[in-house]
Amino acid sequence: MPERTRTVAVAGGSMRVRTRDGDGGPALVFAHYWGGSAGTWDEVVRRLPPQQATVRFDQRGWGTSRELPGPYHLDRLADDLARVAEECVTGPFVLVGHSMGGKIGQLVAARRPAGLAGVFLIAPAPPRPPATVTEEYRRSLSHAYDSPGSVGQALDRVLTAGPLPGPAREAVVRDSLAASDEARTEWPLRGIAHDITEEALRIEVPVAVLAGEQDKVEPPAVLRACLLPYVPHATQATVPGGHLLPLEAPEAVAGALAGFLAGLRG
Repeated sequence: MPERTRTVAVAGGSMRVRTRDGDGGPALVFAHYWGGSAGTWDEVVRRLPPQQATVRFDQRGWGTSRELPGPYHLDRLADDLARVAEECVTGPFVLVGHSMGGKIGQLVAARRPAGLAGVFLIAPAPPRPPATVTEEYRRSLSHAYDSPGSVGQALDRVLTAGPLPGPAREAVVRDSLAASDEARTEWPLRGIAHDITEEALRIEVPVAVLAGEQDKVEPPAVLRACLLPYVPHATQATVPGGHLLPLEAPEAVAGALAGFLAGLRG
């Protein structure tokens, strides 16, 4: 089924949300990573069954939501995600969060919204920040998206396990620069270091974690130590790739998503 765009009212304005209707079980509500956009999920969505309902959007301060006012902290982003799900889904749904979007998804799941059937986390930021998230690291990270050159360096040295196809790389650079200054720095300076273990422990639905074997940002060992003990019912699997699995390994992500949905259906 084709996607359509609808407008959802949120604090301080509205968001453009891309939705696809379907009858393939729970809808998938996507939350992108720091630097991403709704387009980050293009290749994953393309590989899902045509009857699968999907919902995706640019987070506050990014892309088409760039002009939405702050604050851009995790709780406000979680408010946005919860609002989009409430407005765009009439039945059960699964939150699908990547990196920063995974941490936001954990916060929403902890609120136990009506209809939430499960959570699928891709290279997620864990609820307990690892010891490597020092103040020096966060200051350095806050400059990763200062220019096309710095984005390229982040891609080559940290974010990916191998080169992205040309169009995907261009899209990442474009998305990473399409943010307000406050939104760009909120995550590295504060959000990444915010401990949400108390909230994560309240999650009641099944949670699947997909890690990249070569991920330098959220390595599998870090997720085992800083996420699995604090998210009830969570299980973890690994696939080849780096941190940007929706772009590096969309086939593996779509396949793992399909398996998770099949498990929910019993």
